Amino acid sequence: MAPTRIIISGASGLIGSALATSLEADGVEVVRLVRRQPRNAGEAFWEPGSGDLDPGLLAGADAVVNLNGASIGKLPWTGKYREVLRSSRLAPTRTLADAIRTLGKDAPMLVSASAVGIYGDRPGETLTETSGPGEGFLARLCVDWEAEALKAGPEAKVALLRTASLLHPEAVLKPLIPLTRFGLNGPLGTSRQIWPWISLEDEVRAIRHIIDHGITGPVNLSGPTPASARDIGRHLAERLRRPYLIPAPKWALRMVLGRDAAESLLLADAKVEPEVLTGSGFQFTEPTAQSAIDSALGH
Repeated sequence: MAPTRIIISGASGLIGSALATSLEADGVEVVRLVRRQPRNAGEAFWEPGSGDLDPGLLAGADAVVNLNGASIGKLPWTGKYREVLRSSRLAPTRTLADAIRTLGKDAPMLVSASAVGIYGDRPGETLTETSGPGEGFLARLCVDWEAEALKAGPEAKVALLRTASLLHPEAVLKPLIPLTRFGLNGPLGTSRQIWPWISLEDEVRAIRHIIDHGITGPVNLSGPTPASARDIGRHLAERLRRPYLIPAPKWALRMVLGRDAAESLLLADAKVEPEVLTGSGFQFTEPTAQSAIDSALGH
């Protein structure tokens, strides 16, 4: 049965705003959790870090979609910013899970953000939802993030959105587009590393598919066709009619970005397959990284 009421935390972000727009276009009531005075009936105030949320606010919803989290693209990952990355994810997720757990059998489904970064650097492996976590700061953060969501309790349905890099001008393409236009795009490390990716349209469609079908557990939100860093960088350069020449060796990326950030964001090799999505009948609008880039740039 199609949902009639969805609550979204993190609705002002790229994914959250696109999801809310998509749902509302189909007549679904959307309530956005905000940290300021609500401006209309479609908003509700909460303090995500307080650990205190009235469960009644969530009662009657079909699903709560939790998309909170500071940007991992903000660099460098200093010790202070690592704490921000953790607290901005763990505290809101814990607050929502605690409130949902008190509703027992009447609890809405919790659809909680995570990331394919949970798999770490795994060259040569095919990674599905049954694969274990990898190593590194981002992998550990994702493990802890998912653990907080699962505290919603045994009676609540919980889906864990292991999202890949969004091929969108306001996401992973944001720093690459100006660099490419200035002719500074080129191989990152060996550039053979597989980059999990997804388009914004398919990200939103996948979240709605998960809610509509009541899918629980980890779900890889990643495009069905593997693409290397070279595939993505070269196609972007072709689209912008710029060269793909200047390499950035591993040591330089580690020095400029910090080892953890470089390894997690640019150098990690992770062939992630969306086994749960495709197995449940989901069909991608953008089946390749090239088509996703074309769509993001307006064909």
